Amino acid sequence: MVKRNVIGRKIGFAVLLFMVLAFVLIPFIMMITSSFKPPAEQTLFPPKVLPKKPTLEHYKGVLNPNVFPFLNYFKNSLIIALISAGIGVLIAIFGSYSFARLEYKGRGIIQRGVLLVYMFGGVLLVVPLFQIITKLGLFNTRAALIITYVVQTLPVSLYMLGNYFRTIPEAIEEAALIDGCNRLEVIYKIVLPLSAPAIVSVFIYAFMISWNEYLFASVFINSEALRTLPIGLSQLFYTQHYIWGRMMAASLLTAIPVIVLFLSIERFITGGLTFGGVKG
Repeated sequence: MVKRNVIGRKIGFAVLLFMVLAFVLIPFIMMITSSFKPPAEQTLFPPKVLPKKPTLEHYKGVLNPNVFPFLNYFKNSLIIALISAGIGVLIAIFGSYSFARLEYKGRGIIQRGVLLVYMFGGVLLVVPLFQIITKLGLFNTRAALIITYVVQTLPVSLYMLGNYFRTIPEAIEEAALIDGCNRLEVIYKIVLPLSAPAIVSVFIYAFMISWNEYLFASVFINSEALRTLPIGLSQLFYTQHYIWGRMMAASLLTAIPVIVLFLSIERFITGGLTFGGVKG
């Protein structure tokens, strides 16, 4: 009886796992195959997963600057996402370390206040942020989006890094201070190497938020030369470029940087650098 229940649970888990994988992978597979289908095969019924006559026509159209400025949108998104994620991580390292290790008046209020800001949705912040950006003379500039994305991602970054820093044994830092290191040297030589997985995770989080953000980019940028990928791709639905295969090709090219980023730094995420840190 017990063995039958165990088999039943394994079968149920396998079915559930298959349904989750199908739900996640089928749209992605359809996006890939549709990007290689010629226009005549896009509307076939019943739909075919694999194209009969694969073509690169849609990719040539997307990557041709005379047809669609995809590369310019890609460059704008990449510059803004990398700079905003880098600045956000740098500020979060020092801010979260002060929350985790330093004692000063008002620390708890500041820490809770930072998280309180995160509770307000982007729709509520877009008007006051627009007024601030306009008064600073940054409207229709990349700096407007960089500042906005740093502000938007900083609360969660501080929270994530702060919790990770608290897991680092204080004995290591105290030993370094006794040996003559100051706080900055402790952060650089001790905290940063031990926190590499958390720092990388925070960078990925900030990069993805900036890469996919639409609301602020649509309000703060009105020049076509400075538009980011989410704004640029939305034009595929309203212009003469409304071609299903071309839309799928552009979507796949947009997802590639995030996939490459994950694969290239996976080892940092899975590493457990703090284990055994106080031994010896």
